[in-house]
Amino acid sequence: MNILQINSSARRLLDDQGSVSTRLANELTAGLRAADPTATVTVRDFAVSPLPVLDEAALGALFTPAEARSADQAARVALNDQLIAELFAADVVVIGVPMINFNVSAQLKNWIDAVARAGVTFKYGEKGPVGLVTGKKVYVVSARGGIHRDQPTDQVVPYLRTVLAFLGMTDVEFIYAEGLNMGPEIADRGLSSARAQINELLAA
Repeated sequence: MNILQINSSARRLLDDQGSVSTRLANELTAGLRAADPTATVTVRDFAVSPLPVLDEAALGALFTPAEARSADQAARVALNDQLIAELFAADVVVIGVPMINFNVSAQLKNWIDAVARAGVTFKYGEKGPVGLVTGKKVYVVSARGGIHRDQPTDQVVPYLRTVLAFLGMTDVEFIYAEGLNMGPEIADRGLSSARAQINELLAA
């Protein structure tokens, strides 16, 4: 089993401090590895190595024929190619997702923009778009300061369901750690609930 872990928080995890979504994603990945000690893990931590945004220069590189690209353009396309290769190679994808202003972080959006490439990870057919990244199990660990699950304020889940399905990933489990900024008692309950969800999924 190949596991790809995406840590999309802007905060690093230092001991037991810092990014909650990364901490819980680490715990989930550790549980998956315990069940399959032969599993390999690739980690992309965007707090440590942020991805560049999709800007005019990046679009220019992508739409320039390979033989005509400058060195900078070739390096930019190569980075995106590597991210796409990691996604295709994964059997399981674990994504740590903090809620930032009701949606995903800019870091995660940069990754999505890098791996969503027409003709590679999706294509357009007679009946519309067809996702080409299939056969993956995806776990999304979403950390939130407030309580947003199943509420209109939660744009994370609808967006990720849509974009992951667009790329072909429809087997998606969401794990929620909520109320993390609502005082120690509620935060502890939120963490305990998330860990209970992780344990339940691992036991399935």
